[in-house]
This record gives sequence, structure tokens and C-alpha cells, in this order.
Amino acid sequence: MSHLSEVDLSAKLSKKEGIERLEAAQQRLLRLRLLLGGQLGDHKIGPPLCILFEGWDASGKGGAIKRLVAPLDPRHVRVSQFAAPTYDEKRHHFLQRFWNVLPGWGGMTVLDRSWYGRVLVERVEGFATEEQWKRAYDEINQFERTLTAEGAILIKFWMHVSPEEQLHRFEDRAADPLRQWKLTDEDWRNREKRPAYEAALEDMFAKTEQKHAHWKIVAGDNKPYARVAVVEHVSHTIEKQLTKRGYNLHDAD
Repeated sequence: MSHLSEVDLSAKLSKKEGIERLEAAQQRLLRLRLLLGGQLGDHKIGPPLCILFEGWDASGKGGAIKRLVAPLDPRHVRVSQFAAPTYDEKRHHFLQRFWNVLPGWGGMTVLDRSWYGRVLVERVEGFATEEQWKRAYDEINQFERTLTAEGAILIKFWMHVSPEEQLHRFEDRAADPLRQWKLTDEDWRNREKRPAYEAALEDMFAKTEQKHAHWKIVAGDNKPYARVAVVEHVSHTIEKQLTKRGYNLHDAD
């Protein structure tokens, strides 16, 4: 069975329950973020926290990121977006452009798109040769092992939506003058190539799932559910990692 077929896209929360659980999760995350930043407890800074988002077009990445960082002091979190590499960036190894935005100890970075573009869009669209994208799995795994061996907490999300829900969101955007800019011809072209992207995704999950860098596939058809799932998973992962490293989580209470 494929990874994507195991996701229950019918998962949902009512608007009321979604608001209540999101607020609770955001407060939980805020306390943990202050602990990591050395603002609670013994004031010792914690490990770097890097959270990356990948997903289908219109899958809710932006909305999830907005809710994730909303309770946090903007001075203590960096959100970095990545589109197609520039001409100069293409002159370097594909991982080079990500180094400068990675968090240091006590820091937090959220990536809207990431190095996984190499094995997804660059593979499907032919922007990388077959030799390049096949080699990239090992390069990415080694890169992530380097980060986590140095202490980083790395969380990887794939925001998953059904073709039907994606089409509904596309049509909503097309009909809204204030959101039409979010829908491009490229979005429609990518939608037509969904089977090729699904094949690339299954390879990506199988070849880059690591004990120190797990994938979390989020059912995104229901936005309240997806947003809560993201914030709760981040908090749970931080708590699990800090507990393993001997931190006193009561300092975050």
C-alpha cells in the first residue's frame, strides 16, 4: 500500500472544535518555544528547530504556517520561502541555497518549500537529470543527518489534499478577485501531472524517511483539522526530543 493511500482525507473537525484545539496547541507551542529560546527555566538555549513544508498546490501550506507562527514572537522565528532557483543559484550545488536560512541553537526556521524540490518538481518537470535526482536522495539524507547529528530537531510535513478538494480550491481562487493572484497557469499544468508527482512522492517517502527525520503526511481536505494537526505534531515532536535529551519540560508549564 502506498503512503498517500493510507491517509484518511475524511478526517475533520468542526469549526468550534478546531478553534479550541488550535488555541490550546498554540499556547503549548509558545511555552515550548520560549523554553527552546532560553526564555523559560534555566535560560539555557535549546536545539535548533527546523520545520519544512511541502505539499500539493492549494493544500493549505500557507494557512498552516500562519497558524504555526501566529503565537510566536516574530523576532524568534524565521519563515523562508523557496521558489525556482535563480540563475546564480543554479551555478552551485542544489543544497547550497538553504544553508544561510537554517536555524542555530535557540533558533527556529520554517521552510515553505525546501530541498525536496530536487526529487519532486525538478524530477517531474525535467529540470534535473535522472542521474542528478536519483543521486539527490542520498545527498538529502546525508544533509539531514548532518543537521540532526549537530542537534537540530527536524520536522517534515507533506500537506495532502484530494484531487477533488484541490479543484474546488482552484475554482474558488479563480472566482475571487482578491485571491486570483494565488492561482497560476503552472498550478493547472501541475494538476494534470498528478500521477507523475504521486510516483515521485512515493519514492521520496520511501527513500528519505529516517529515524531522525520522519515524514508527517497531513490530511488537508478539512482546513481546521490540518492546522490543528500541524501545530499539535510540532509540539509533540519537540516534547519527545527534549525529553530524550534530559530537558525538564515542567519549565515550560
